[in-house]
Amino acid sequence: MEMEKKKLIQFKNIVKDFDGQLVLKGINLDIYENEFVTLLGPSGCGKTTLLRILGGFLEASEGHVIFDGEDIAQLPPYKRELNTVFQKYALFPHMNVYDNIAFGLKIKKMSKDVIEQKVLKMLKLINLEGFEKKDVTLLSGGQQQRIAIARALVNEPKVLLLDEPLGALDLKLRKEMQYELKKIQQEVGITFIYVTHDQEEALTMSDKIVVMKDGEIQQVGTPTDIYNEPENRYVANFIGESNIIPGVMLEDYKVQFDDIVFDCVDFGFKEREQVDVVIRPEDLDIVKEEDGKMTGIVKSVLFKGVHYEIMVETVPGTRVSVNMQVTKEHDITSSDASEKISANDFYVDIEDVKDLNDAEIIARADAQAWETQEDEYISISKIEYDIKEEIGTYPVTFATSNGTSVSIDVFVVQQQYVENPKANEAIAAFNFFKTVDEIKESAALDTDLKTWANAQSWKLSDESDVEISNVEYDFDPDHITAGTYQVTFSTQGREFKIHTTDIAEEGAEVGLTFFPEDIHVMSKMGF
Repeated sequence: MEMEKKKLIQFKNIVKDFDGQLVLKGINLDIYENEFVTLLGPSGCGKTTLLRILGGFLEASEGHVIFDGEDIAQLPPYKRELNTVFQKYALFPHMNVYDNIAFGLKIKKMSKDVIEQKVLKMLKLINLEGFEKKDVTLLSGGQQQRIAIARALVNEPKVLLLDEPLGALDLKLRKEMQYELKKIQQEVGITFIYVTHDQEEALTMSDKIVVMKDGEIQQVGTPTDIYNEPENRYVANFIGESNIIPGVMLEDYKVQFDDIVFDCVDFGFKEREQVDVVIRPEDLDIVKEEDGKMTGIVKSVLFKGVHYEIMVETVPGTRVSVNMQVTKEHDITSSDASEKISANDFYVDIEDVKDLNDAEIIARADAQAWETQEDEYISISKIEYDIKEEIGTYPVTFATSNGTSVSIDVFVVQQQYVENPKANEAIAAFNFFKTVDEIKESAALDTDLKTWANAQSWKLSDESDVEISNVEYDFDPDHITAGTYQVTFSTQGREFKIHTTDIAEEGAEVGLTFFPEDIHVMSKMGF
C-alpha cells in the first residue's frame, strides 16, 4: 500500500495587490512532497507572482504560506529550503562550470572534497561530465540551463522553483529539456514547482497542473484530468484544441445541443441547466452521412503532417442578401453656375418613417450644396417631401436659398429579415444606394457595407447581438461601375474541428460520430 503523501507547501488564501490592482485573489493550494507541479496560464495571470511569494522575493498582501508545517512569511529567501532557476539563468560569467555549481556550497563552508563529490555527481546527473573547466559563456543555451539547474540542486533544497526556464530555448531543445527535467526530478526525488504558459510543456512534465487566470485558480488536476475533464470553457480552450458548444443538460446522462439529444457520462447538474459541451477534435470520426449522430458539410481540409484537420459545418450560418444600387455622381449646377447641389436616393424601413425629420433626411440622402468658386459648403434651406407610412416611392426636393435644387426618390420598404431557428438567430439588412466614388474611397469596405446596409444579427432567445462574420459580394471595388449588386451578410455557422487520418473531400456531405464518454459537460463560466 502506498504511503500517505506529505503536504509540503500550503498556500492559504494568498492575496497580492500592486497599487490597488489585485494580482492574486485568494489562492488556496496544497503541494506534496516529490511532486512535479506546474502553474500554467497566460502572461499576467499571477503564476510568477505566486512563485516569488513562495521564494521570499515578494510579500503577500494577505494569507499564509506554510512550508513543512511552519509559516515562512518572515523568513528571508536564503533561509528557505528552496532554490530558484530563472529564465535568464543568472550564471556567474567570470567563473567556470565547476565554480558556478560549487558556489552555494563554498558559502556554506563545506570541505573541498565534499564539494568536489557533490559537483561531480551533479555534472553526471545533468549529462555534462568533463565540463568542469569550461567557460560558461561559451556554452549553448541548453547547457547553461542545465548548469543553472545543477547549481540550484547541489544545495539539496526541498523544493526547486523554475520560472519559465525553457523560455529562451528553441523548440527542439525545449522538447529534449522537458524530458531531461522530468528525469532529473524523478532521480533527485524533490518537489519541482514550474511556471509556464506552454500547455504542451505542462502536459509532458507535470504530476499536477494548476490552471490560472486573472489571479484565480480555474482547475487543479493531473494532465489527464485537465485534458479530458476540463471544468470550464477557459480550461478547455487553454489546454489542447476543443470544440465547445452551448448545450442544455436535460437530466443526468442526457445532454442536448444543436437540437439533438445525446447520451453522455456526466451527472449532477440541475435539470435543464445551460452548460458548455466539449468534444476534442481527435474524438470525432467522419462516417457516411446516414451513419452519423450529426450531419454536416466539409468546409476545409488541412494536412497537418500526422493527421488531417477537417472543418465540418453542422449548423449553417444565418444569411441575408440585399441589393446595392450603385449610381454615378449627379450634381446639379445652378443656372449661373455659381452653386452645385447633390443628393442620393435612399431606402427607409416602414417602421422608421415616423422618425424621419429634415436633418435625418439630409443625412440619409447625403445631401450637400457648395459654391463652385470657393468650394465652400452652403446650407440647404428648403426641403419638401410627403413620405407616408406605406410601402412606395416618395419624391424629396432639396434647395438652397438661391433656388438651386435637386430631387431624389425615397423608397419605403420592409427590411430584409431572415430567421434561423436551428441556430437560434435572426439577421436583417437593407437595400441601399451608393455612388461609385464612395465605394472606391472606402478604406474598410466590409465594415462600411455592414454600416450602409444597417446589417444586424441577434439571438432569437434573448436578442443579444451576434457577430456578422462574413460579407460576400462579386464586384471589384476598384473597378466598379453603376448598376445593381448583391451583397450577402452571414453569421458563422457551427463548425466542428476534427483530427483524423482519413481524408474527406471539401464540400462533401458527411456524418459525424463519437461515443458518450467523448462528450464532456462543463458548467457555464461566469465572467
